[in-house]
Amino acid sequence: MSAYLFNRVAQALFVLWAAFTISFVLLQAMPGDAILIKFQNPDLGLTAEEVAEIRASYAVDSSVPMQYARTIGKFLAGNFGYSVQAGVPVSSLLAAHLPATLKLAGLGFLLAAILATVIAFLSSLAPFAWLRGALQSVPSLFISIPTFWLGIMLIQIFSFRLKLVPVINPGPWQELILPVATLAVPISAPLAQVLVRNIDEVMTRPFVAVARAKGATRLWVLWRHVAKNALLPTLTIAGVLFGELIAGAVVTETVFGLNGIGGLTERAVGSQDAAVLQAIVVLSALAFVIINLAVDLLYPVLDPRLRTKTGAVA
Repeated sequence: MSAYLFNRVAQALFVLWAAFTISFVLLQAMPGDAILIKFQNPDLGLTAEEVAEIRASYAVDSSVPMQYARTIGKFLAGNFGYSVQAGVPVSSLLAAHLPATLKLAGLGFLLAAILATVIAFLSSLAPFAWLRGALQSVPSLFISIPTFWLGIMLIQIFSFRLKLVPVINPGPWQELILPVATLAVPISAPLAQVLVRNIDEVMTRPFVAVARAKGATRLWVLWRHVAKNALLPTLTIAGVLFGELIAGAVVTETVFGLNGIGGLTERAVGSQDAAVLQAIVVLSALAFVIINLAVDLLYPVLDPRLRTKTGAVA
C-alpha cells in the first residue's frame, strides 16, 4: 500500500510541476507586456527610465531561466507575486474571488451528480423501450449544448419571461440558481452516460439473476445490489470531469457576472497579467490533482479487490 501511495503522490507532484512549467512557457511567449500596457500610458507621464525601474521591481528584466527559478521558488513558499494591474498580492485576489467559485463549483457538481443518477435510474426502470431510448439520449443532448448559450437561454426564460429568478439585486442564493443549473447540465451528461453503461453491465451479472429469481423487484435489485457496483467506476470519470467543471465555471461566471475566479481570469487575460494567470493555472491544477488523488486513494477503500492488489504491490 505504501508503494501505491508513493506512486500516486509522485504522479500528482509531476502533474503540478508540468502545469507550472507549461503555463510559464506559454505566458512568456504571449505577445505584449502587462507592465508596458499599464505604465507606458502617456497620461501617466512616466519616463523610459522610470518604466525600466518598474520592470526591475517586478523582476521581469532578468533572463527567462532566472525568472523561472525565482517564480517556482516563490510558489513553493506560497508567494504568488503581485498583480501588475491591481497592484496587490495575487494571493489577496485569489482569497477574494475563490469562495464564490468554490460555492458555484460545489453546488454545480452536486446537482450534476443528482441529475446523472436520476437519468440513469429512470432509464434502467423505464417500462418501454422507446422511453428508455429517449432517456438515454438526454445526456447526448446535454453535452452538445454550449455553456454560454444555455446560460443566456436560462436567463431569457426564467428571469425575463417567467420572472421566477430576479436579475437585479438577487439574494445570495437566488443569484446561484441559474449559474448552478448552467454548470450542472453539461457536467451531468458524461456522468449519466458512464453510469447507464455501468448499470447495464452489472445487470447482466449472475448475482442479479439470482436475486430476481428469488422474487426481488427490479427497483430493489437496482438499489441494493447494482448501485454500489455501478457507482465505483463512475468515480474515475467524476474526478476527470473536475477539469471541465473549472472551465465551465469560468464561462458561467462570465455570463452571469459573478465575482469569482472566472471573472478574475477574464480580466487577467485582457490585461495580460501573467502573475495572476500563472497562479490560477497552478491553483486549478492543484485542485484537479487533489480530487483525482482522493479518488485513487478512495478506490481501494471501497473495492476490497483493489485493496488486495495494492497490498500485494506494496
